[in-house]
Amino acid sequence: MIKLEPLGNSVYVYVSDTYHFTTDTILLADFASVRKNDRVCDLGTGCGTIPLLWTRYGIPKEVIAVDIQKDALDLLHKSIEYNSISNIQPLLTDIKDIKGKVELASFDAVVCNPPYKLKGSGIENPDDSKAAINHETLCNLDDICYAASRLLKFSGKFFMCQRPERLSDILETMRSHRLEPKRLRFVQQRKDKSPKLVLIESRFGSNKGFLQVEPVLFIEDENGDFSSEMKNIYGFYKEGYN
Repeated sequence: MIKLEPLGNSVYVYVSDTYHFTTDTILLADFASVRKNDRVCDLGTGCGTIPLLWTRYGIPKEVIAVDIQKDALDLLHKSIEYNSISNIQPLLTDIKDIKGKVELASFDAVVCNPPYKLKGSGIENPDDSKAAINHETLCNLDDICYAASRLLKFSGKFFMCQRPERLSDILETMRSHRLEPKRLRFVQQRKDKSPKLVLIESRFGSNKGFLQVEPVLFIEDENGDFSSEMKNIYGFYKEGYN
């Protein structure tokens, strides 16, 4: 079933049972420090929630929203038409075949909310589309970092979220493609739980050196309610907070 979900400031996104957004999507959109005049590529955009969230504040100048699944991009096309948006350009292609589809080395930032699980690990969804969202069936971490390194200008930023248990693989793979990790933040449900998510910013071609580890982001406060920071972040898209 397809339905409209509000993102705030009169911006809406079309979602379906397969293609929708989660808290991780919101956190990555907030973590990614894109600017008004940036040219950005969203790899594996799904229904396009991240660029639509940015649109609330008129940023960035242009987003190329890439996905291999036509049904996902059909939803984004509907959202673009509904919101009368001109700065988001959907692109149906495999990120492993990005050459010739967009200008390489031309983006100020790349963002990706990737599949979290290795192919063959855990139980894969029998629906191929849903399986591709959760497992690396269509692309893997190396494919994503390679694509980002080809798309970015020198010193351009790459933003990604992933599960903390894959952190060593993330850092190793980023560096193998000249993406130097520069900023990292863990996300925990509450203080007595282990981190459930890690947010990472890297820079293409940057020298090795200082990695800024930011304070943990807590989803809940001591009373089990949203933390004050989460309320502010959710205000990034929730009607009523802004």
